[in-house]
Amino acid sequence: MKLTSLREQVLRANQELVRRNLVVFTFGNASGFDPGSGLVVIKPSGVPYDRMTADDLVVTDLDGTIVEGKLRPSSDLPTHLALYRAFNGVQGVVHTHSRYATAWAQAGVDIPCLGTTHADYFPGAIPVTTEMLADEIESEYEWNTGQVIVRRFQNLDPLTTPAVLVAGHGPFCWGATPEDAAHTAVVLEELAHMAFLTVTIRADVKGISQTLRDKHFLRKHGPTAYYGQPA
Repeated sequence: MKLTSLREQVLRANQELVRRNLVVFTFGNASGFDPGSGLVVIKPSGVPYDRMTADDLVVTDLDGTIVEGKLRPSSDLPTHLALYRAFNGVQGVVHTHSRYATAWAQAGVDIPCLGTTHADYFPGAIPVTTEMLADEIESEYEWNTGQVIVRRFQNLDPLTTPAVLVAGHGPFCWGATPEDAAHTAVVLEELAHMAFLTVTIRADVKGISQTLRDKHFLRKHGPTAYYGQPA
């Protein structure tokens, strides 16, 4: 099985979480999806990041059956699988317990779009899910975590809003590659921190106008984007 490139991408995404101080000990995980083969590469459960190699990563199919690897996959694998199944175009998923994003998740509050830095990356608030029901928690907990995310995105585009806060839990981010998902996780934590500081300084802050929000988002995303250099 030739998934060498995807293995390396997933390893780099996991390592990026450490470099950016988004995880401690063995918290969090990153995965990647190869739509050609229908296979997923994910971090093994409980393995320290500083000892993890590409060969340690676990390969599964979209049903969670292990195809390659000697270690147990991340316990969050079913959540990753739920997102790959539901969100077309997503080929990388990252989960962290980064401090500020997790604080917003624990509060059960969307991260509001308060400034242009936020609008450069997200067209509006970063959404929080509803709380999970007791039977969802007591049965297939990790799979149902994915389902509560999918339900939250019934009226949202996951490709333009590539992150969510699971209520009482923490953030999940995604993208076209594992490294894109890790990049979003870094940005999300920075925005969560900025938003916390802003509402601490002024609790009744209203945020920027829809016009300014749209201007900043669309100049970096979509067919009329003009930020950066052409591909």
